[in-house]
Amino acid sequence: MISTRGPGLYEVTGQVADWVAQSGLSDGLCTLFLRHTSASLVIQENADPDVRRDLEAFFARLVPDADAPQMAYLTHRYEGPDDMPAHIKAALLPVSLSIPLVDGRLGLGTWQGIYLFEHRSAPHRREVVCHLSG
Repeated sequence: MISTRGPGLYEVTGQVADWVAQSGLSDGLCTLFLRHTSASLVIQENADPDVRRDLEAFFARLVPDADAPQMAYLTHRYEGPDDMPAHIKAALLPVSLSIPLVDGRLGLGTWQGIYLFEHRSAPHRREVVCHLSG
């Protein structure tokens, strides 16, 4: 379970790495699946926080809240002005990731991290299903 405080990228690399280490599996595949339609999973740079800020700003500009004039065409507004834009962002970005396991560790590159990308304004508890195969 991952708790969010609102929109943004939340790094979960350490949690996933710990889970993989506890499994004892040496080589195989780690599949992550997000059980929500208004958030995403992404692999991104984890060294410079400006990358996260720029990604957040880009997607906020690409798909603003439904109360922005350019979004007047949206009809799904039952859960607030951030809901349908969150669904659009989740449709553009992945909700599952596959990461190879090499010698018992995630096969990520030097600057890569795993992130949950929260698209809603309110805090949420997000569930990620992890599956290992070897």
